[in-house]
Amino acid sequence: MRKLLGAVLFLAFGAAGAFAQDQYPSRSVRIIVPSPPGGVTDILGRVIGQAVSQSWGQPVIIDNRPGADELIGTEYVAKSTPDGYTLLIASNTAITAAPHLHSKMPYDPQKDLTPILMLCQVTPVMNVPASLPVHSVQELIALAKAKPGELNYGSFGNGSYSNVAMEDFKQKTGTEMTHVPYKGSTPAIAALLRGEVSVLIVNLGNVVEYAKAGSIRIIAGAGARRPAMRPDLPTVSESGVPGFSTGAWWGLFGPANLPHEVTSKIAADVLRTLATPEARKVFETNTLEQGDKTADQFAQFIAEDLQHWGEMINAANIKPD
Repeated sequence: MRKLLGAVLFLAFGAAGAFAQDQYPSRSVRIIVPSPPGGVTDILGRVIGQAVSQSWGQPVIIDNRPGADELIGTEYVAKSTPDGYTLLIASNTAITAAPHLHSKMPYDPQKDLTPILMLCQVTPVMNVPASLPVHSVQELIALAKAKPGELNYGSFGNGSYSNVAMEDFKQKTGTEMTHVPYKGSTPAIAALLRGEVSVLIVNLGNVVEYAKAGSIRIIAGAGARRPAMRPDLPTVSESGVPGFSTGAWWGLFGPANLPHEVTSKIAADVLRTLATPEARKVFETNTLEQGDKTADQFAQFIAEDLQHWGEMINAANIKPD
């Protein structure tokens, strides 16, 4: 009798669980964007949110919670209920750089979050204001050496690839420049346009129109290879700084212990979204390359990227706060 009762209960709870997963989502879903509106993270959130909202038949709310190198918004998700109704789109800044830059982390990126899907990667470029008499990496190096400490470089936060990359650049070239961090790529680009900073490494898609208008000058690709949109543009490494490269990636996460069935459904639905002409257009405009990793592959990639960022940050002598 006990065995029969146990079997009935098992079937009942199993059916209820399956029904619950089949019904996901049965209410609005919130996607936390831990950066200000206008940047790549925000653009991804709004494109994905609008598309899956239509397929799910439920509202998808984009909630911008910027600050503290993306830690504020990421912590919010890490401490949320693992039911699939609070998700996160974050970059490597919050996931693999922050643990090496903050002595007291409010979350553990490997233990407190569930990797759902790598969304995309990007190859950035090095930019200067049009008013700066610099047209190449070597001219930038020469000017920085002629005016040690007088040039400012911008970044979109401590620990962002724009920060770590420029510290690596300074070390590799023997130059001195002053770091000016901003809360996201949008205000950092605005500072570049105003001439408040002399150098900024950022995604090509964010600055291509300013370059066409003559407001800024793109002097090099900052990745390991030339940008697909600008195959004529030499990389920093090709321009006399061997070994220099940087980049960024973005992923979709949930809190730890998110049920596998929910994770799989979200990943499948978002992947379908990324295959639409509308999403491809956004990726092309912002020079984003779609990610190609499953949840398990993404988790392994994160573990390897954590080590990689630790090595870069230590080499650049960036100390935790």
